[in-house]
Amino acid sequence: MAVSVEAPTLRMLQSPHVELFSQGAEARIYIYTPPSSTTTWLDDSKDVAGSPRSIAGSSAADQLIIKHRFPKKYRHPSLSANLTASRTSLEARALLRAARDGINVPALRFVDETQGVIGLQQIRGRTVRRCLGAGDEGEEEEESESTHTVSEHVLSDAASEALDERTQSQVMILIGRQLALLHAADIIHGDLTTSNMIYVEAEPGMLGRVVLIDFGLTSQSSSAEDRAVDLYVLERAFASTHAGSEHLFTQILDTYFTETDVIRKGKGKGLKSAEILRTLEKVRLRGRKRSMVG
Repeated sequence: MAVSVEAPTLRMLQSPHVELFSQGAEARIYIYTPPSSTTTWLDDSKDVAGSPRSIAGSSAADQLIIKHRFPKKYRHPSLSANLTASRTSLEARALLRAARDGINVPALRFVDETQGVIGLQQIRGRTVRRCLGAGDEGEEEEESESTHTVSEHVLSDAASEALDERTQSQVMILIGRQLALLHAADIIHGDLTTSNMIYVEAEPGMLGRVVLIDFGLTSQSSSAEDRAVDLYVLERAFASTHAGSEHLFTQILDTYFTETDVIRKGKGKGLKSAEILRTLEKVRLRGRKRSMVG
């Protein structure tokens, strides 16, 4: 008689060191707190999706985030399994590609495509949403299916007050640079919101970092259309969440377009910023037409 063997990653979720943090429509988010005597998932010398010490405030002994895409009972089992494996693989590969191209993303600790489980670095920081004075998702508006109550990588003890205007402006520049690098790597995030960006403060007098998270809807594309749609999603997020933030999003775009041309010049290939801007205007027009007709 065949013996059913549970996958190690699923057994791990039952560990006393693992705590359910939140649940969304697509995944459950757990926090793994390693005991003091545990070994690390990755050797410190390995730079896989950013080494354990590559982001300020982190260390190899930090908590881990475990994201589990649980089976959907309303789907046929084989379809659910295929979708889970595909989406998990896409997310893991996007994180690795992003890290190789110098983009700030959580380090990938482990992945189990079959079970839909990803282990990720915990980030010490706060969402850009909070940095701009808004509460976590779910406090003021209904959260989207791809998000999980609060940022899935932010420690709860992070400061929550809004940043001053000068620092907010610096954060917008950091966001623009990260998005330019992301798109230059042909990675489309798919769900850009201020909840999916973490600001990691640095030492006094030093510039902090913006870390992009939640690549659950990511895809790979080099088209101006997909890049423009990615930017438009973020623009709408700013408009709906941060009143009077037009000047902040303008700073993101200005930096994005400038950096896009710098990267293109360095690589000798890629889309010009003017082409992406023209496409963004078309996407905006389509969005306004949809709003008019309801």
